[in-house]
Amino acid sequence: MYPKAVENLMAALSRLPGIGSKTAERLALFLVRAPAAEVQALARAVAGVGAVKSCGVCFNLTERDPCPICADPGRDAASICVVETPADLTAMEAAGAYKGRYHVLSGALSPLDGVGPEALRLRELVRRVKQGGVREVIIATNPTVEGEATADLVARSLEGCAAAITRLGYGMPVGGDLKYMDGLTLSRSLASRSKLK
Repeated sequence: MYPKAVENLMAALSRLPGIGSKTAERLALFLVRAPAAEVQALARAVAGVGAVKSCGVCFNLTERDPCPICADPGRDAASICVVETPADLTAMEAAGAYKGRYHVLSGALSPLDGVGPEALRLRELVRRVKQGGVREVIIATNPTVEGEATADLVARSLEGCAAAITRLGYGMPVGGDLKYMDGLTLSRSLASRSKLK
C-alpha cells in the first residue's frame, strides 16, 4: 500500500517502545510531508546517538568517558547518589540541590520482567565504595515496589562498608492537600518527619 521506504520507516518506528503500528504509520506519514531539512535534522540526531555510551565510572549516558559529572573536580566525590536510570539522574540534576557524584544501576529489580540482581550495576557500586573515600551513599531509587526492593538490595550489598547508607526521604508534594494523599504517602511522610526546632 505504501512505498517500500515508508513501510521500512514504519517498521523501524514500531520497534520503539510505546509506538504501535498506527502511531508508527502516523509518524512516518508526518515525516514524508515534513520539509527535507527537518527530516535530515532528525536523521542526523538519530545517527548521533551512536556516539553515546555509558560512563565507565557511574554508568550515566555520555559522549566522553568519564562523563562530565565524574570528571568535574568541583563535585563531592565522597557522596554517591544511587539512581535507577539516566533519566532519574537528570531529574536530580534539574533540582540543583545535589552536588555529589552518581551511580546509575541501569534498572530496578523486577523478577516478573526477568531483571535480577545480576542485571544491575551493583558490583561496580560496591567496588567504588570499598575503594574508600566515600562518606555517604544516598539511595534514590523510585518509591515503587521494584524501587523499594532495589533499595533494600543496595543497602544489604553495602553492609560492612565504612560509608553511611541513607535513603531519600518520602513525603507529601509541595502544594499537596492531605485529603488527596494516599495512605502509603501519608504513612511514609509520618515515618520520615523531621524536627523543626
